[in-house]
Amino acid sequence: MPETTFTAALPDGSIQPCYSPSSVVKNYFHVGQELPAAEFIQLARTALTEASERVRQKFGFSCTAASASLADIESWAGALPSHTTITILHIH
Repeated sequence: MPETTFTAALPDGSIQPCYSPSSVVKNYFHVGQELPAAEFIQLARTALTEASERVRQKFGFSCTAASASLADIESWAGALPSHTTITILHIH
């Protein structure tokens, strides 16, 4: 369950770093992927919920960092028009 970071690029050139406690995000995102903000939020929600559940299964408690990461994503991506294209730049 290695920690994984991924970077999202916005049309204005800004870059948003994102964090997951699990590599499960690689099942939902790939480098070069372009998707509307609404879909990005939904996939991030699914991936980070699954990542937090993996932590809970292993350690007995959910991952607050995954919840915080999702809250950040919902804040900045939720402020965008739903059709705004987000591009996945990196996954580490």
